[in-house]
Amino acid sequence: MITVHTCGINFKLRPNGEAILLLYMIALLSLAVAGIACLALVAIFAIECVAGAWPSSRRPERPLSIRPAIAVLIPAHNEALGIAATLRSIGDQIRGGDRIVVVADNCDDETAAIARSFGAEVVERRDSVNRGKGHALAAGVAHLRQAPPAIVVFIDADCLIANGTLDALAADVMAFERPVQARNLQVAQPGASIGLAISEFAFRIKNHVRPLGMSRLGLPCLMTGTGMALPWNLVEQANLATGHLVEDMKFALELAQKGAPPRFCERALVTSLFPTSTEAVETQRRRWEGGHLAMMRFAVGALSRPSAWRSAAYCSLLLDVLVPPLTLLAAAVAFMTLVAACAALLGIGLLPLAIAVAAALLFLLAIGLSWAAFATELLPPRQLIRLPAYAIAKLYKYPRMLLSSGRHEWVRTDRSRPQ
Repeated sequence: MITVHTCGINFKLRPNGEAILLLYMIALLSLAVAGIACLALVAIFAIECVAGAWPSSRRPERPLSIRPAIAVLIPAHNEALGIAATLRSIGDQIRGGDRIVVVADNCDDETAAIARSFGAEVVERRDSVNRGKGHALAAGVAHLRQAPPAIVVFIDADCLIANGTLDALAADVMAFERPVQARNLQVAQPGASIGLAISEFAFRIKNHVRPLGMSRLGLPCLMTGTGMALPWNLVEQANLATGHLVEDMKFALELAQKGAPPRFCERALVTSLFPTSTEAVETQRRRWEGGHLAMMRFAVGALSRPSAWRSAAYCSLLLDVLVPPLTLLAAAVAFMTLVAACAALLGIGLLPLAIAVAAALLFLLAIGLSWAAFATELLPPRQLIRLPAYAIAKLYKYPRMLLSSGRHEWVRTDRSRPQ
């Protein structure tokens, strides 16, 4: 007799065709389920990308002639090298009654002095225990409570904002009475490596193509940490002092649960430079992607509860969070296709291979449309063949990310930028 244990049940079979048939069915079912899970994630990704990249006629936006006074809140930790450029780009768009508030959090450089020289209100914070961007934002909000503005715009201290960004954000907040997220892009400096160009492409997909697709589908988007605008009543109620690696994702989900899901504003643009050193690039990537993996675990748990499905906005954001970082998604598709092909050669069946091939084709369609619509100047066709090698080189980092705790110290990212 042969004992086969599956799904908590012991099957005792004679060593004949029945046992072989059962093992065959178990292998086929397992591969099919894994393939369907992979296909589902790719389908979410592809729907967002296709909706975002598909040509669309855009109605001209009316210029905003009147808007309420806003407060621009900037958390900063040792940003003396770059905050002047940030304040300059914001100052060009400030109107009467607007305020700029800089929270100099545990700084030991000239950040506070530079901010004051640009006319900003400065909150200097010293706390060796409760450190991080979230705690700095909470301190800034506490300062604003003395004279609450109608709208608060959150901008990181190493970012530049494009012309018209503040007016576009304020217009959408006023029109929809919801949080608004600007296009937040990270760009490589001239002459950067092909690796950074590929990273910039991945950033465009994550922070431009996919949220644009969500917007066109009538769905909310995730927050990205900078370029966020909220009406004061939502800012006042927010729990900002968290130590999570991706406060922005967590914040967006909390807002959706409260009935105020964020809205994407393509007209508003916030940019920052990729770090100048390889070590800084890897540190930043580990922080972001490690936090994303932690949020994926949270999303799985949340979706297992029936209450999550009562809100279409909240559910759509949880599904968006489930899509892993681009490199990991590509690796999952490639691995699933390889395993399914081997299984087919061994005679297990063609169904898993058909599912895997469908996922691979859908993934390539989404990437191809995104590239054609938003990145042909960034990645010329001859450079596309280097994408697989770049993805493979990143994979070894993920096991450590999966074990990360989801908390971090606020360490300034090294970016050299002309003043």
